[in-house]
Amino acid sequence: MHLFKRNITLQIIITLIIFSFACNNNKNNINKKYNITVRDYHEIKKSKKLVVVTNTNSTDYFIYRGQPMGFQLELMQIFAKELNVDLEIIAQNNLSRCFNMLDNDSCDIIAIGLTITKDRSAKFNFTKPYGFTNQVLVQRKPDNWQELSKKDLETKLIRNQLDLAKKTIYVQQNSSFVDRLKSLSQEIGDTIYIKQKNLETEELIKQVANKKINYTVCDDYVGLVNKTYYPQIDVSTKISFPQKLAWAVNKQSDTLLNILNDWIVEFKKTRKFKNIYNKYFKNPKSANIFNSNYYFMETGQISPYDKYFKKYAKKIHWDWRLIASIAYQESHFNNSVKSWAGAFGVMQLMPVTAEKFNVDTNSSPVDNIRAGIEYLKYIDKQLPKEISDTTERKKFIIASYNSGLGHVLDARRLAEKFNKNPNIWDNNVDIYMIKKSNSKYYLDPVVKYGYCRGSETVNYVLEIFSRYEHYKNIKTKTE
Repeated sequence: MHLFKRNITLQIIITLIIFSFACNNNKNNINKKYNITVRDYHEIKKSKKLVVVTNTNSTDYFIYRGQPMGFQLELMQIFAKELNVDLEIIAQNNLSRCFNMLDNDSCDIIAIGLTITKDRSAKFNFTKPYGFTNQVLVQRKPDNWQELSKKDLETKLIRNQLDLAKKTIYVQQNSSFVDRLKSLSQEIGDTIYIKQKNLETEELIKQVANKKINYTVCDDYVGLVNKTYYPQIDVSTKISFPQKLAWAVNKQSDTLLNILNDWIVEFKKTRKFKNIYNKYFKNPKSANIFNSNYYFMETGQISPYDKYFKKYAKKIHWDWRLIASIAYQESHFNNSVKSWAGAFGVMQLMPVTAEKFNVDTNSSPVDNIRAGIEYLKYIDKQLPKEISDTTERKKFIIASYNSGLGHVLDARRLAEKFNKNPNIWDNNVDIYMIKKSNSKYYLDPVVKYGYCRGSETVNYVLEIFSRYEHYKNIKTKTE
């Protein structure tokens, strides 16, 4: 394992933990409340999937220029890779629902910067901390703040926690900020009016910046990032002592917790962790992302060509976001890109295909998109009707878009010959698509189109559909 170059590998740790906790898991991993078996490490490995819930915001999980990004997303991708399982991300900004999902076994990990409280610890297990934070007051500077001296500005802002008496502060519902403000109210011996809102913290920060509310509370690292978006806010007033940031797992997921803890301890020592942290929390360019036309949560735009993806996707009854994912995979939405093989444009059409659909290198991006979608429709007409499942059929079409229809039909024939389902892509035809780079298979009598580097096509389909799931997962402000 590349993360463990010292005295012991992650696999050895996993083996020891499994051995140590095997008996306990067999006896105790029944969730009595819901009468279900809790998903621990064994169940995750068996299902080949790690299910993680996280927030959508400007640091944890978001879409920028068509690319899924985020601190929590990247860490969970690396952890899932270490476990050799697929990652399923569930976007959820309601904390109560997040904890309910963990309680009823709808997810394996809550990957949010959770502060560890006594009440939470009674219900859930928390990992070793991956960071620390202070809770800070988010307040708005006066309108003329840029004209004020630093000393005069300080007199306009709340710096003493006693001055929060009789103030109304809006916070995310069921967050640790609620408990802290209640305690602070007792400490200052006066009332702080706490309003809980079913909004993610960053949305409340935006409301402070836009003069809709006067105060909210956030973790200091979130405040510092948002200050780059909204220079009119102040996040310098601490209202708590330092607190640990961690992830949560089910009380009965002992093996998963121990594996996750060992991974966190080792990974935090790496340069890769520091680079990921700095990328999201100490990046001066983060404001450019937030203010971009292609920060998906704010604008609902994935690319400059969304309206054309929408227009032409209707002609083949596809979700335009799937078309956008194909275009991202092909060109990153860059119409000037040309491949070594001669493919060009947003949809990277080969010259022969382009000619068939009346476009060339001088054609507009719009015509290139139109031609690419017409080509998808053309492939659809050539595929056997026996591939009846809509999603499976799309996978065959997209695979053919990448490698050519002939190679996909060869893989179908091989699958049928070796007793796999020729009408199902996953774990059936995709297996023989990969095998088409092996002479034992590409020289088989049923194969008509010879050698193919099929692993590239299988990864192509996988990446397009994975990105498409992210596009569907993240809701925009208009939804």
